[in-house]
Amino acid sequence: MKTPLRIFLALSLLGLLSACTIYVRPGSLSLGFRGSFDLSPTPIITRLEPDRGTGASYRPGERIRFVISLTQPGYVTLVSTEASGYSNTLGTYYLEAGTTLLPPPGQGTDYYLVDPSSPYGLERIRAIYTNTQPRGYLSIRGTFSNDEFNNQIRIYFERNLAQTRDVAESYFYVSP
Repeated sequence: MKTPLRIFLALSLLGLLSACTIYVRPGSLSLGFRGSFDLSPTPIITRLEPDRGTGASYRPGERIRFVISLTQPGYVTLVSTEASGYSNTLGTYYLEAGTTLLPPPGQGTDYYLVDPSSPYGLERIRAIYTNTQPRGYLSIRGTFSNDEFNNQIRIYFERNLAQTRDVAESYFYVSP
């Protein structure tokens, strides 16, 4: 292969690999993406937990808020997944760097309600971060396997031109 062609191919590959950044850290959501991404050890979402703490118990119909901390401003979409596997988008918000309670003030309500019909058991919360305004609303609604859910996030990232992305997960229990 001629040298100019090798240089062109190498630069093209480098461009593709540096086109996006996804931050994944141990203990967080394991994303099943196909392809290569520039992984960074520096998370944007440094904290995500229910207002009573990770692993706390809530009863159906109780109020709940989530504490989230970001190292830089951006857009966060919050998605819950019930014990049955049903997932639902709770909202997308622009947040400044620092610690915030979700939903943020001025969004119509100061809290979420644990769905009165929620099955008892583990409920996961995922925060999906992008540094640019999403192109359209991320609506995840339905029952998905973990791979199918991760595919929904992958599709969202493909539609969004953000170069900085992060996903974090926390959980709580719905109990009688």
